[in-house]
Amino acid sequence: MITGGAGFVGLNLVDYFFKTLSEQNTNMALLIVDNLSSGNLDLLNSIVERYGYELNGDRIKFYKMDIGDKEVENVLKESDYVIHLAAQTGVIPSMEDPVKDAEVNILGTLNLLNLSVKHKIKKFIFASSAAPLGEQKPPLNEEKIPNPLSPYGASKLSAEGYCKAYFGSFGLNTIILRFSNLYGIYSYHKGSVIAEFFRRIMKNKELIIYGDGKQTRDFLFAGDLSEFIFNLINNDYEFRGEVFQLGTGVETSINELVDMIKEVVKRDINIKFEPERKGEIKRNYTDISKVKKLLNYNPKTNLIYGLKKTYNWFKENI
Repeated sequence: MITGGAGFVGLNLVDYFFKTLSEQNTNMALLIVDNLSSGNLDLLNSIVERYGYELNGDRIKFYKMDIGDKEVENVLKESDYVIHLAAQTGVIPSMEDPVKDAEVNILGTLNLLNLSVKHKIKKFIFASSAAPLGEQKPPLNEEKIPNPLSPYGASKLSAEGYCKAYFGSFGLNTIILRFSNLYGIYSYHKGSVIAEFFRRIMKNKELIIYGDGKQTRDFLFAGDLSEFIFNLINNDYEFRGEVFQLGTGVETSINELVDMIKEVVKRDINIKFEPERKGEIKRNYTDISKVKKLLNYNPKTNLIYGLKKTYNWFKENI
């Protein structure tokens, strides 16, 4: 079962699943749960059809519901594994409505964890982010003491704690993946910087940089993440509620990102600088040595190539 399976990461994961399904002899199937608050059912359907399958056929079924709904049990009990991607994402929305952020990210996750124990789920994979760590001296690693700066970071940290506790108390095989800044195809609605920049470019608008542009991020291509998550299903490692930082290990400033985007789109772009936003981290990149050593993690896509693939998708679909 994939929660949030019609959203950005979910669509990339479904795409990778069906690509692998067409190449390998596997009987795996997907159950997608999404309330479509930001997910795109048309894109989900187009991915499935591209590989010669049908939505709500033998290989994939879609259920429109919230992760906090009682009805989600009817889906989860038919599953062996849970990949929990659904969330209220983003710092700014969490500051505007912290209670809603907590209801989705904490109580929704807790509902899934309870049901996973009840129905003996084999692996529970939880999508977190770097937000629980807050402002830290980079590179980020699993030994840093969390210090969230936003309600979003606090809610993700709380959900991480429950994932750890449900291994410790109930033996549920949970794993916590802290994603760095994700980008890639299917990011039509995503509020992150690369998707926002490409949307503005498609509309011939200036790019807005908050602060001086020297703030840094670690940009991870969603296709690389999808391959890793898919491979976790067949990995024999006992997760035990562990946290793993996922990124590329490469620090890129927003100014450097803009220069790369100019190279990709091959035209001049107007830039406007605005005051920095409260609650946002100034420097961020990831030490991926632990996940490389223990789980054979190996992101393959460099930023220029990933930007080209993302821009081409935007040109064709937006």
